[in-house]
Amino acid sequence: METDTVDPRRWMALAVLLTGTLLPPLDFFIVNVALPTIRTDLHASTGDSQLVVSVYAAAYAVTLILGGRLGDIYGRKRVFIFGMLGFGVTSALCGFAPSPAILVAGRLLQGVAAAIMGPQSLASIHALFPPKEKNRALSFYGATFGLASVAGQLLGGVLVSADLFGLGWRSVFLINLPVVVLAIPAALIFLKENRAEKSDVLDVPGAILLAAGLLAFVLPLIGGRENHWPWWCLILLIISVPLLLAFWYYEKKKESRDASPLVYPSLFMKSGLRRNLAAAFFFYALASFFLIFAVYEQDALGHDTLATGLAILPLGIGFFLGPWCSPAIVSRLGSRTAAFGMILEITGLIFTVGLSLNGITSYLFLPLFIIGLGQGIAIPALVRLNVDQVDPRFSGLAAGLVSATFQISAAVFVALIGGLFFTLAQDGANASEIQFSFGIAISVIGFSLAAAAMLCWKR
Repeated sequence: METDTVDPRRWMALAVLLTGTLLPPLDFFIVNVALPTIRTDLHASTGDSQLVVSVYAAAYAVTLILGGRLGDIYGRKRVFIFGMLGFGVTSALCGFAPSPAILVAGRLLQGVAAAIMGPQSLASIHALFPPKEKNRALSFYGATFGLASVAGQLLGGVLVSADLFGLGWRSVFLINLPVVVLAIPAALIFLKENRAEKSDVLDVPGAILLAAGLLAFVLPLIGGRENHWPWWCLILLIISVPLLLAFWYYEKKKESRDASPLVYPSLFMKSGLRRNLAAAFFFYALASFFLIFAVYEQDALGHDTLATGLAILPLGIGFFLGPWCSPAIVSRLGSRTAAFGMILEITGLIFTVGLSLNGITSYLFLPLFIIGLGQGIAIPALVRLNVDQVDPRFSGLAAGLVSATFQISAAVFVALIGGLFFTLAQDGANASEIQFSFGIAISVIGFSLAAAAMLCWKR
């Protein structure tokens, strides 16, 4: 049950919970470097290797809201441990996969386990920490995301190159097992069970409708561009509209009968929640930056994969350090901290465009660091703006909503801004054309962040 008493073991509990925050994004980034080796070793096609990434992203995005709601209903400690155990089992399935089909199936299940485990961290922070400590706890939460972005690509490269025990690419999945083995006993010892006071029943039909609608929407966005937007992508996007509308009307009907819906539509009557979720959506347009920056580095500047990974490192360092600045900024700016972080990001993007268009690439590390710093400041503040809009008994639902918004935003903006970039810089484009396309795409990201900042600035 939710309680007003402060758990004396809350900081140890936070350390355990942050493993559930670290693993889902880490496993998204870490596998990218291993894909060429996976393709060679398993004799996989290009389509198979794309599925290794896309099915994980799709499963994760589609089931985040369900994962958050499971914690509200059945207890966040119990669901966290169940999700962590599932993540370990599916990591082993991926690590020992004998064929591309088994690996893709393992990644699908791993994405579901990540979505069950991940929201419990944020929801538990909301429930465990008093208001005066919440900003500090969320700083650790935000820094963990930064650590995942820094460590993912680098750790993947190190593990594949080191070929520990002859495991090669398999080590990028099996590295999760020691973490899981340590985290589960620690969770049993340090986590205190917390859940909604009212014991709801899981809305299975609502969960199926939402998963079907989100999958029909997200899957084409994740895989459409690589497959040149085949007809099935457009059909799925069209189908997603009636599915999501059916879900919404079904949830309204369930709530009107006080019958435990998966999502409570009445929560969206709060203008603050609607506004801050919209800000979260526009804010995560930055996800598309990583794709176009990698193409810019390699095709316009002629850098290899290692140099490209090192070039983005200042952004990751800023992302890791930003959350530690967040509490001090909150004490001065309060609810406008998220907007301040976004303004820093916009500033960094402006300088990135200016330097790249003028060929002054040796100083790109500075605006990249500013972008990462702003991202690290904004994320914990933006998360709190959303979660604080709901009653603590719905904190799991709120955590799932904001996390799902980030993931859906990433899929949408990678498709839109990535599509714009590749339309302007088609195959065979020269360095100057790629530079121009890069500048246009970065500008669109900046406008999206400006929209998010204006939404956050309003009290």
